[in-house]
Amino acid sequence: MKVLDELHFFPWNSMTANNCNTYLIQGEKNILIDPGHYHLFDHVRDQLAALSLSPQDMDLVIITHGHPDHMEGVRIFQGTGAKIAVSSAEMEFIRTVAPHYGEALGISDFEPDLLLQEGDLRVGGLDFEIIHTPGHSPGSVCIYWPERKVLFTGDVVFDQGIGRTDLPGGDGERLKESIRRISGLEVEYLLTGHGNMVAGREAVRDNFRAVEDFWFRYI
Repeated sequence: MKVLDELHFFPWNSMTANNCNTYLIQGEKNILIDPGHYHLFDHVRDQLAALSLSPQDMDLVIITHGHPDHMEGVRIFQGTGAKIAVSSAEMEFIRTVAPHYGEALGISDFEPDLLLQEGDLRVGGLDFEIIHTPGHSPGSVCIYWPERKVLFTGDVVFDQGIGRTDLPGGDGERLKESIRRISGLEVEYLLTGHGNMVAGREAVRDNFRAVEDFWFRYI
């Protein structure tokens, strides 16, 4: 699904298999956000092929957080030249609680090429802001693209929903703080890790208000 000329949304709509939404930013460098499960990657491969692209054409793969349904597909990019980016806080957590996580991914010695820190990230002439947003996982990040008013949220916040906090490292109070923080950004497109995107500034603001009014009482 084309969102903007250089931005494509590959939604995951299956009701029988868990996987995440994937996003492609095309430009001087091709950026893929959250490749999803390894065994379900054909969904992404087909969407790329429709744009005359393949995994070999990706320059950077950004992972919003380390849960397998977002990250397992990094295995596809071994040997392609694509750089893998994961937040330093998330990798520290993974190394502590799951030291053999690389083997589980099918990459025995997995280490990201780029450890993301909070702050500015420039890729191929495009400027992004990496925002540390713990709560769903300790090192979760959102990726803000100020020029296009686009926010990639991973599993921090959804259309009318929030990420779960009952997995290892989850924290309801930190998730609330993260959601309040990103709600202050100017956003025209809220691109979530699961479910529908939210388009339009007022719709995004309404969504943040609805999430806080309903869901914050439960976490």
